[in-house]
Amino acid sequence: MTSLMLCRNQCNLKYFQRLVSPLSSFRGYHSRQGVYGFKPQIHASHTNNNAEGKEGKFHSQDQNPNLLRLVEAYHRYGHLKAALDPLHLQDTHNVPELSPLFYGLSDTEQTSDVVLQLEKMYCSSTGVEFMHIESLEEREWLISEHEAISSQEVDPVTKKEIAEAMIISQNFDNFVGSKFPTVKRYGGEGAESCIPFYREIFKLAAANDVQHVFMCMAHRGRLNLLTGMLNCPYELMFSKMKGRSELPVGTKGIGDVLSHLTSVTKLNFDGKSVSVTMLPNPSHLEAANPFTAGRVRAEQQRIQEGDYGSGNMGDRVICLQVHGDAAISGQGVVQETLAFSQVPHFAVGGSLHLIVNNQVGYTTPADRGRSSRYCSDIAKSIGVPIIHVNGDDPDAVVRAARLAWNYRKKFLRDIFVDVLCYRRWGHNEMDEPTFTNPVMYSAIHSRGCSIPDAYCRKLIDEGVLEKETHQNLLTTHTNQMSIAFKEADSYSPSASPSYSQVGEQQSKALKTATGDITSWDTGVDLDVLRWVGARSVHIPSNFSLHPTLKRGHVDARLNKLLTGTNLDWSTAESLAIASLLYQGYDCRISGQDVGRGTFSQRHCMLVDQQSNEVYIPLNDLGTPDGSQGHLEVANSILSEEAVLAFEYGNSVGRPDALCIWEAQFGDFFNGAQIIIDTFVTSGEAKWQLQSGLVMVLPHGFDGAGPEHSTCRIERFLQLTDSREDIADCDDINMQVVNPTTPAQIFHLLRRQVIRPFRKPLIVAGPKLLLRFPAAVSTLQDLAPGTSFQPVLDDTLESPADVQRMIFVSGKHYYALNQQRQEKGLKDVAIIRLEELCPFPALGIQKLVAKYSNAKEFIWCQEEPRNGGAWNFIEPRFRNVVGINLRYSGRPVLAAPAVGISALHKIEVTNLMKDIFSG
Repeated sequence: MTSLMLCRNQCNLKYFQRLVSPLSSFRGYHSRQGVYGFKPQIHASHTNNNAEGKEGKFHSQDQNPNLLRLVEAYHRYGHLKAALDPLHLQDTHNVPELSPLFYGLSDTEQTSDVVLQLEKMYCSSTGVEFMHIESLEEREWLISEHEAISSQEVDPVTKKEIAEAMIISQNFDNFVGSKFPTVKRYGGEGAESCIPFYREIFKLAAANDVQHVFMCMAHRGRLNLLTGMLNCPYELMFSKMKGRSELPVGTKGIGDVLSHLTSVTKLNFDGKSVSVTMLPNPSHLEAANPFTAGRVRAEQQRIQEGDYGSGNMGDRVICLQVHGDAAISGQGVVQETLAFSQVPHFAVGGSLHLIVNNQVGYTTPADRGRSSRYCSDIAKSIGVPIIHVNGDDPDAVVRAARLAWNYRKKFLRDIFVDVLCYRRWGHNEMDEPTFTNPVMYSAIHSRGCSIPDAYCRKLIDEGVLEKETHQNLLTTHTNQMSIAFKEADSYSPSASPSYSQVGEQQSKALKTATGDITSWDTGVDLDVLRWVGARSVHIPSNFSLHPTLKRGHVDARLNKLLTGTNLDWSTAESLAIASLLYQGYDCRISGQDVGRGTFSQRHCMLVDQQSNEVYIPLNDLGTPDGSQGHLEVANSILSEEAVLAFEYGNSVGRPDALCIWEAQFGDFFNGAQIIIDTFVTSGEAKWQLQSGLVMVLPHGFDGAGPEHSTCRIERFLQLTDSREDIADCDDINMQVVNPTTPAQIFHLLRRQVIRPFRKPLIVAGPKLLLRFPAAVSTLQDLAPGTSFQPVLDDTLESPADVQRMIFVSGKHYYALNQQRQEKGLKDVAIIRLEELCPFPALGIQKLVAKYSNAKEFIWCQEEPRNGGAWNFIEPRFRNVVGINLRYSGRPVLAAPAVGISALHKIEVTNLMKDIFSG
């Protein structure tokens, strides 16, 4: 028994228990029984009984309490004294709590022995932060596991393998630097010790029978990893550097920049294999992280892991997130992603995090890039461990990877490894870093040799690596790259299965949209609709339902189904989802308060008024063969950016399922603008990723003010690749709709899954129309042979009498129609554009021909002139349909809507006067 173990055996148990109050953690999501997509786990290891059960470990409660305080101080503060900076620029910390004298301890042999061991384990090239964790069990486990792993030498075979991996990385940078001196490659020079981390994680994944690792990372060292370990062909890499396309011949797409290349490959270690996918990323740092978590969750659902079936989340599919030091501190999406890391329906069994810590962001030094000591301090917000490692010690990086792997596997929680390294060049290889960081780069330039070279020399001196083997590896690797460089000009990506677009995994089930406009029969047998509709409000006999829901939700829906009339919005939505479930498709709806609905309209998730248990009726349809799909109701945290990115990743991974993200109000989507710009609207064009994500954005002017009125349809229309001079087709980057009847949303949701291709669907969703008496449909509107109608005609008896055609989109139709009826106008037709993109030119042309006597054509909208659809539809009416429109609506506004109710009423009055004047 070591002196350190003896010290622990002599600790005062009562003192140790006081370090953290007993805690019982239970994430019940209102339910101890669980719902689809979430299995509650009770972590009772924090209770008094558990701690007292360890009493046999402590032989005495009275001996050496001060020595225990010293040991605990090393656990808490040892990282402050650790030698973490490879550039030796950080101030050496004087930590008084780590002095035996601080606790009145004399310099005895026992004390000296304990301090020596503590210094070695907690103050060397690795520093561990874990005392902020609430769980006593986790802290005790981390102490034991860290000390065991830190005392182990990395075996010679592993040392040789990681040396070779770092040599290849460095040699790649040297080769590319000589052949492509003006290409921004964002090389891994100075951070090569991250390569052993990747290798160890992939090796452990294979050894533990993990099927798939999904990872995301930014630009720094990405190309090194892709070519050196993830089997991205050098020919492809050099071809891209020469300006050629990375996409297979004949593929429609615009591609992406060099530092966003992706790869899907299978790695083999000791007779076992694991698939690794490097997912695409935009230049917006950290935006890919929640996307990756969503992609992992989708795969876990597909293979029915953990919350969806057997075992634990993360047993067979894991998430690896790679961060930069400046980005992890500065980008708020990191906090959002961590915030849902343990939330039901978003947890993935814990992510492994690596921080490539260059100690500088672009030109900003660390002390200007954050207010905390470490760039990893955000991890403390969710109480997970952080392992800091000096990048000059590749062996320590390997040990850190092992500790991180073991912790995630045992506790299913995130863990961070912060590798402090440096950046040999500036932000890119042509940037001059000494303009802003002369002291740092003086230290970098004065280093005797690189990390790979220093490590190889060490291994050669130890006899682990032969000098001749080292040189042969360099020669072979250089020759391989030289051949690839020559062949790059004639290289065809279609010949390489290993670049495999991440989207290739989808291609087996999906087709590419064509240049046609297609219509899909999305109607359903009425008997099926009545059955699934009734089951959508079927409540178990022992379930205590809120009395208001009994009357206004359950009874009301059953009555509508019985008569087949007055179907409201939530009923039609429920029938769409239920019918898909009946056909075996899974569905997921996510967002803030989606179980109930922002406007208390949905109630697809019911809560027992006595037990707090949750029941989702749609998951109990009672299909004859029991083969129904499942609805996952994911009430999210108060986040837009990270949650939308997560859902986009989920939709990419489950093209065979309906995935809906609903904003609390449509106005709040702009908190996720980065994800919309870089993923939703352009993911297919850049990366060949098809997504059928549905974004429901409650929209409509009703006097609620600037931030509760509009989903800014104009922004989404501007982001489409629709042309204003020719007719649109199915092959458009996304669809934008503003439906006005429940039947329309029924068909839209079903069409998302029924069609053989996927496009994002942006829905300007209803608020007022949710319960508006005129906005109803019949069951017959959902019957076989029915489908979504991009344009809805008027119901006038005499088309020949029409002199004026008013075109409108969304709920504004009902206000116009009411005004027309009150005025008794028979010569005005009101045409609804239910789909704005693809622009329904053919449907509009047919109606213009129908109302052949019309002389005046007006576009009327409730949004301001600089908002809404006006600037999108006007040139298309003029160039494609062939008519000129007059605008009628609110004038331009700096804000989306007025905040003074009196002004809102004046606007409504003026709008009606304008449209029906003359």
